Amino acid sequence: MDWLKTTDPDFERRFARIVDDRRESDEDVAHVVRDIIAKVRAEGDAALSRLTDRYDHHDLDKDGWRIDAEACKAAFDALAPDLRAALELAASRIRAYHEAQLPADRDYTDDAGVRLGARWTAVDAAGLYVPGGRAAYPSSLLMNAIPAKVAGVERLVVTTPTPRGQMNELVLAAAHLAGVDEVWRIGGAQAVAALAYGTDTIERVDVITGPGNAFVAEAKRQLFGVVGIDMVAGPSEILVISDKKSDPDWIAVDLLSQAEHDPTSQSILITDDAVFAAEVEDAVDVACAQLSTKTTARASWDDYGVIIVVEDLLEQGVALANRLAAEHVELAVDDPEAFFAKLRHAGSVFLGRHTPEAVGDYVAGPNHVLPTGRRARFSSGLSVLDFMKRTSFIALDKASIAAIGPAAVAMAEVEGLPAHAKSVQVRLK
Repeated sequence: MDWLKTTDPDFERRFARIVDDRRESDEDVAHVVRDIIAKVRAEGDAALSRLTDRYDHHDLDKDGWRIDAEACKAAFDALAPDLRAALELAASRIRAYHEAQLPADRDYTDDAGVRLGARWTAVDAAGLYVPGGRAAYPSSLLMNAIPAKVAGVERLVVTTPTPRGQMNELVLAAAHLAGVDEVWRIGGAQAVAALAYGTDTIERVDVITGPGNAFVAEAKRQLFGVVGIDMVAGPSEILVISDKKSDPDWIAVDLLSQAEHDPTSQSILITDDAVFAAEVEDAVDVACAQLSTKTTARASWDDYGVIIVVEDLLEQGVALANRLAAEHVELAVDDPEAFFAKLRHAGSVFLGRHTPEAVGDYVAGPNHVLPTGRRARFSSGLSVLDFMKRTSFIALDKASIAAIGPAAVAMAEVEGLPAHAKSVQVRLK
């Protein structure tokens, strides 16, 4: 874990190293993924069967390729009542938030008499990757599947690894609740390739979303353009900006809430009080020792945890936060709105001491699929727009083409495109 103070002479160098650190896949992963994609594209189902046997240790032909809707419903019906109610509450809040995101079509006629507009439509099919190992979370399925359904996607396909043939019943229950159409027992980069290119058994999709390990993220990166993707996600991140009035025990578990995801996750505290910072560090040690995920959380905190002490929390703290452009930012201060007003780059922001990031992972409503690795500088979290596309339209009559057509002719001629110019000119006579 790193301690930094803005008053240190080497602060800028050390902070820049944190900002520029890439905790993501290396060239070895890229090479392996490239080979897997090539095999799936060339061999289809045969490659999927062989790779599933190699990596997940089960036989697709023997255990079954697809998990049917009845199995998903049975998993949902078997949930304990309180867990079923929790999933239903989460689903309803996620659905309501994303329904409010639906964009409006435009259709109008301008002063030149030209009819203009745009129409939004959903993609025909979307694929959702659901991890089956360390991160097999029903909440992620809801966060990906519900926006797709709200957008109007007709065919929603889930691929999920089932190591040694074992299915995750909570994931199946969430699939039933979200209205998933197909669930396939395939994981890894090979699942992403199958969704992108299609095989004899699995029909291709138009967009692929969902979290995964380094191999899944790299497959999405390599296949972007063949298919749409939500984002290339890296390890989880949390940045907490807190003054000394916060309870250090609260801040400690907030930091650990991301550290427990993965050994390469990153948790950062920015504060203006060194004594408070030390109290949080001590509280992290105590809280971490009590977690069932302590091995992962400890490795993350030790290797990538950061505490930064600044002189001016509002000005310096937010300026540093904007450079970090973190996935999650908590503002545990008296006046979070003042900090929020200056914060430009963050995946999602949690305002006030009683708003832990973890509530956003489950039941708040906004999507928890968020940009990592400083990508919040230029991208946003998952939304219904990731499953939709906008088609513009134009309609002219004799009067309107006479009004704007000559300008189009002039521009076409200066660009040296005579057929462009002629196609307008013939309509001006």
